[in-house]
Amino acid sequence: MIRAIEDYVRSLGLDAYLVGGAVRDELLGLESKDADFLVPGVDTDALRAALEPHGRVENLVVADRLVGVRLHPRDPEIRALAPAGIEFAPPRKEVSTGPGRHDFEIVADPSLSVEADMRRRDFTVNAMARRLEDGTIVDPLDGRADLERRILRTVSPMSFAEDPLRLVRGLRFVSQLGFELDEQTRAQMVEEAPAVRLVSGERIGGGLAADGMGELSKLLLGARPAAALIAARDTGVLVELIPEFGPARYLADHIFAVVQETADAGDHLAVRLAALFHDLGKPVDDDPHGHALVGAQIARDTLRRLRYPERLTRRVVAIVREHPYRDEDRPRTPREARRFLLQHGDELAFDLVAIRLADLRGKGGDVTGVEELRALLEQELPAPHRLSDLAVDGDDLIAIGFRPGPDLGRALQELLEIVVDDPSMNDRERLLEHAKVEGWPASR
Repeated sequence: MIRAIEDYVRSLGLDAYLVGGAVRDELLGLESKDADFLVPGVDTDALRAALEPHGRVENLVVADRLVGVRLHPRDPEIRALAPAGIEFAPPRKEVSTGPGRHDFEIVADPSLSVEADMRRRDFTVNAMARRLEDGTIVDPLDGRADLERRILRTVSPMSFAEDPLRLVRGLRFVSQLGFELDEQTRAQMVEEAPAVRLVSGERIGGGLAADGMGELSKLLLGARPAAALIAARDTGVLVELIPEFGPARYLADHIFAVVQETADAGDHLAVRLAALFHDLGKPVDDDPHGHALVGAQIARDTLRRLRYPERLTRRVVAIVREHPYRDEDRPRTPREARRFLLQHGDELAFDLVAIRLADLRGKGGDVTGVEELRALLEQELPAPHRLSDLAVDGDDLIAIGFRPGPDLGRALQELLEIVVDDPSMNDRERLLEHAKVEGWPASR
């Protein structure tokens, strides 16, 4: 995909350089979704004018700053490869606007070299460019050597001050790419940790990126989230991001282990997020169900503050709220498994199994019973346990005398419970006959 986009950009007649994550991933032998280009010798207006004959051009704004333009090509094949558009930027520099270290703006400067532009980026491993015309690699800060050593190093002491989102992005690279923070970068992270509170929720969690995910989501979806969360705790970033980790510090090692287990199992983002929150209510209420309710509220408040999609938020909150149960309450028979599916719904039922497995594995517990439950749930999935599985619907009950309204819904639910207990009852005539007994329609 990247090569096809490169070929297209090369055809535009621009002296363009592939920059940032795409170069990093290419050198690591990884497939990249990024395709960002630097075009030296132009300012934003000139770049926009050069691109407008090829499609729709819009401003590219990050953190309320104009950083370049985005081209939506007319070419349908390229548009399909880059549905969010292709990002282009001129060389840029920071210009002071006041006495404070956050008082600056980013402005395009056509006279700047590619090397100079690289020096104002976040980490050395991202401060590399490859010229499309001849493949020349520009690497003024020795990012290639840091890649080989898997070391994450900021390009300057001001990197985090310039954009505090880099605090979470750096931690994401620890999880996603297996990097370790160098000592100077770690010290800078400790100093700048409070600034993470200045970053908008969308950039951290809900996501302004083309893939719809922010840095925290990408961190949790990486291969080593526990290592990243440990670094986040030790530098102070985690408690600034989620203050409830302060009183729950004594639980952090277990929480991180559970998050890692969800990653090792390849669980959905919702389960990984739930693992992050599942025990944060314990400092408030040590009762299993009490701490689950508190944790669910913490999850709801945090995910909404970080602007996560509401459906995902509800899913995470439900997992946290329902995750504790005693082993003696675990479904052990097909009927009990169908009841579990009826009570929770398919998605949440399997989410609860996933979080339970991760929780037990995170403390070295026996997971045999939970694995047996998962197998039993999978076995009973085809059995009727949803309203859509019923052999009758609302129209059938209205035809025998029911009236539309809440009572009709309750009657369908009661029929469903009968079918869940005895799947052989899921026959239209038998269910309608059952609904007629003892004047059931008349009483409803």
